[in-house]
Amino acid sequence: MMDNLGIKMITLPLPFRLNHVNCFIGEGEEGWVIMDTGLHHETTQKMWEQHIETKPITDIWLTHYHPDHYGYAGRLQEKTKARVSMPKRDAQMGRQAWQKEFINHVRTHYAKHGIPTAMAHQMVENTREFVERVTPHPRVDHHFSEGECVQFGKYTYEIIFTPGHSDGLICLYNKDQGVLFSTDHILPKITPNISYWFHGDPNPLQTYLQSLEKVKRLDAHYVIPSHGKPFYGANERIEEIVDHHEERLHETLEIIQKQDVTVYEACKHLFPKSLTIHEQRFAIGETLAHLDYLRYAGECRREWRNGRWSYVV
Repeated sequence: MMDNLGIKMITLPLPFRLNHVNCFIGEGEEGWVIMDTGLHHETTQKMWEQHIETKPITDIWLTHYHPDHYGYAGRLQEKTKARVSMPKRDAQMGRQAWQKEFINHVRTHYAKHGIPTAMAHQMVENTREFVERVTPHPRVDHHFSEGECVQFGKYTYEIIFTPGHSDGLICLYNKDQGVLFSTDHILPKITPNISYWFHGDPNPLQTYLQSLEKVKRLDAHYVIPSHGKPFYGANERIEEIVDHHEERLHETLEIIQKQDVTVYEACKHLFPKSLTIHEQRFAIGETLAHLDYLRYAGECRREWRNGRWSYVV
């Protein structure tokens, strides 16, 4: 199917349990277009070299600001002189999230949510390790807009804003072919991480669920994700993801009903297995997103107790 679209998937390795990211290359209106770039490291560089040496790269599209998509864009832009396009909100967050001042301030937020000092330090340092994986930052020449049409391979795609996983995440959709580049919005085997990172949308899970409903109305036939293999039937997968979050919200509320909890205490119940420090960051962020969804829905409330936030019913 990918060959029929005139687009090549380039799977780049990642040093995590989620060990890859799918990036793409295809012809655009004026030359070749790269969508997403992987982390900035030597393996990524070597894999892209074979493509940029043989094709005139005129554009780099970034679907959102997370390191595995955004990280190598700046260096790739330096090498190709390509125009970079991405959502305005995520262009702003990409700059903010990797600044020294912001990273240091995250430690304060962790303390307020009951994260032990040693673990908070490790998580902050884990975040700091990504700075070299996302720099140099790209010069963003164009901000995508909702409904904008772009040529990619053999077909034209509509830009669909689907915030939740990030505040400005986009998907690409071709109605005639029923093809959706779902980026990190819909994945085939795992649920996308929906976390609150102490900036941006205060209720990302609610926003994500609304974005799922928006994409469900498209009834996309063929889905090409940024992690995992392409699959058929977007709506069936959307229903599975919604069911997952409903179950997690129910489980989270049951925890609070038994006892008042900090984010860290709730996280230990929701994620009982051993996690790497990188995975722990994501678990904390996702726990916070679920707790705050319930708080904004009026199912629980948050109280300041002994220098930290507790969630109570």
